[in-house]
Amino acid sequence: MNGGGAELAARVMAWQRRQGRHDLPWQGTRDPYRVWLSEIMLQQTQVTTVLAYYPRFLARFPDVERLAAASEDEVLGLWSGLGYYRRARHLHRCARDVVAHHGGRFPASAAELARLPGIGRSTAAAIAAFCFGERAAILDGNVKRVLTRALGFGHDLALARHEQALWVQAEALLPRTDLRRAMPVYTQGLMDLGASVCHRRRPDCPRCPLHDLCVAAAAGQPERYPVKRRRVARQRLELWLLLARDAQGRVWLQQRPEHGIWARLFCLPLFDDRATLLASLPARVHGQAVTEPPRRHVLTHRDLDLHPVSVRLRATDLRHADGRWFGADEWPALGLPAPVRRLLAAPAAAPQAPRGRLGEVRPSVQK
Repeated sequence: MNGGGAELAARVMAWQRRQGRHDLPWQGTRDPYRVWLSEIMLQQTQVTTVLAYYPRFLARFPDVERLAAASEDEVLGLWSGLGYYRRARHLHRCARDVVAHHGGRFPASAAELARLPGIGRSTAAAIAAFCFGERAAILDGNVKRVLTRALGFGHDLALARHEQALWVQAEALLPRTDLRRAMPVYTQGLMDLGASVCHRRRPDCPRCPLHDLCVAAAAGQPERYPVKRRRVARQRLELWLLLARDAQGRVWLQQRPEHGIWARLFCLPLFDDRATLLASLPARVHGQAVTEPPRRHVLTHRDLDLHPVSVRLRATDLRHADGRWFGADEWPALGLPAPVRRLLAAPAAAPQAPRGRLGEVRPSVQK
């Protein structure tokens, strides 16, 4: 980098005060509960999405004690649609830990915060910097991009030793004086630069306050950074979903197991293929099952091809299965996978499939 660390920190802070974001609902507070909640929600989630969830969550759980006292189903229900549901389960566990072992007060150092469930090193540093003015470095995706470009850090971050080397450099760049005021501004400034200027593709280098200090910009190759060569192979998985309704319009849902896809969420029964799904139903309804057009749901490292099969059942048909009927006044409050919530919110399919010769079910044709 063409310039010292003090110069970089000073420019980031000056830019943040002039042009950074100042109107987000979790800004302007030193309340660790509110900062922690926003940091967990913002992991791998767009700010625009979090803006819709954050105030609703605070309205239901205004402090860590209320969150700790809630049931996991309540938390998952309010989180439903944000995705990455492990975050919600860790959030709940963390709240209970803070109440049980810390008297309802979050620890005041990054090292102690990182020992709590679901709080990693970068999140712990963000809480410590924003709330307590601790000289602690964050290194989320946006900040990695800003710093690797500014420093010309071209080592492969897929290797732990290289990521650790970047942590060391990030810590060396931190402000050294007036930390109580400087650390929140510097930390927010790095986040804002990554979100609004130093984009992954086509970064707006002329607008960046680090433009004349940045090694990547000087070389004309900012998109080379950060380097991370190891890639997780994407997987494709086909699932068949039983969308069963009874005469009252209630839908049959099961709670998923502790581990695996959509763990602990309520869900339509899942099957590996249509034949197995039909085998779980009374023989008299096999010809009435309607296979709806498949839907693609994209996860971080996996593509799900979902095949809903709609059928009308008697309320007693599934009484021995693991699950129960939920009415339209009940299921919206449950923790549901996003594609299942969309499916339930859509108009109900016709109760019977179109038939051809000899009663065979004709495949759906998508126009």
